[in-house]
Amino acid sequence: MTATSAAPLTPAVRVQPGTPFRLADIDPANTEPFPLKKKLDKRLEELREQLSDYQENLYAEHRQSLLLVFQAIDTGGKDGTIRNLLTGVNPAGVEVTSFKTPSSEELNHDFLWRIHPHTPGRGHIGVFNRSHYEDVLVTRVHGLIEPHTWQQRYQDITNFEQLLTRNGTRVLKFFLHISKDEQARRLQARLDNPKKRWKFEPGDLVERKLWDAYQVAFQEALAATATPECPWYVIPANNKRARDLAIAEIVVAALADMNPQPPAATFDVAAQVIE
Repeated sequence: MTATSAAPLTPAVRVQPGTPFRLADIDPANTEPFPLKKKLDKRLEELREQLSDYQENLYAEHRQSLLLVFQAIDTGGKDGTIRNLLTGVNPAGVEVTSFKTPSSEELNHDFLWRIHPHTPGRGHIGVFNRSHYEDVLVTRVHGLIEPHTWQQRYQDITNFEQLLTRNGTRVLKFFLHISKDEQARRLQARLDNPKKRWKFEPGDLVERKLWDAYQVAFQEALAATATPECPWYVIPANNKRARDLAIAEIVVAALADMNPQPPAATFDVAAQVIE
C-alpha cells in the first residue's frame, strides 16, 4: 500500500517528516476552508455514508486493515471524535481500545507489549483512544523516564508502525489540538453539568499546570514519528464540527486510496435458484 496521494480539503496540518514545526504556529480555532454550518453538516453525512460503504468492503475483502490513533491533551475531544466518526459503521468490523495507566503485568514487559494485541486484524478498523504514544508523553512530562529512553522509544514506535504497514495495515495518527482557554471552558462545563461531572477528576487540574511541558512533548513526538507511510495530522479542534469533518475527510480519502473490494463469488451465480 502507498500513502494517500492527494490531500483532502481540510484545515488539518500534516506533519512533514524531518521538517521542524511548532504547535504554537497552528491555530486550534481554525476552520478554513470549510463552508458554513449547514453545508458542513451535509458534507459530514456524505462522508459517513462513504465510510460505512468502505468499511463494509474492507471487512468483506479481508486483506487490509486500518488503524486510527487519537492523541490529545485532557478534554481534547477524543471520545466525541471517535463516536461521531463511527456513526453508522458496522461495529462488527471495528474495535476501539482505550489505553489507561499500565498494569503491573504490563509494566513487566516492553512498552509495546500491551499494544500489539489490539492492532486491527485483516478486514477491520482499529481505533486507539490514547495509545503507545502515552509512553513518550505522560512518562516524559512526569519524569518517569530519562531523555535517552523516550528518544529510543521514538525509533521503536516508528519500527512498530512500519511493521504494521508492511503487513497491510494503514496507520493514520491524529493529534486533536485545542487551546488552553478552550480546555478551561471544557473543564468548567464538566463541573457545571451534573451529567458530565463523572468525566472530571481533581487530577485534571494538576495536569493542566503541566500544559507547556505537554505541548513540547507532543510537538517533539509528532515530529520524530511522522513518516510518509504513517502520517501525523494536527487537527484544529476548538470547533467540534470542523474537527469531525477534517478527520472524516482524511479517513475517507485513505480508504479510497486503499480501495477495498469485496471478493468475487466462488460459485456459478447464474446456476443458483432460490425457490
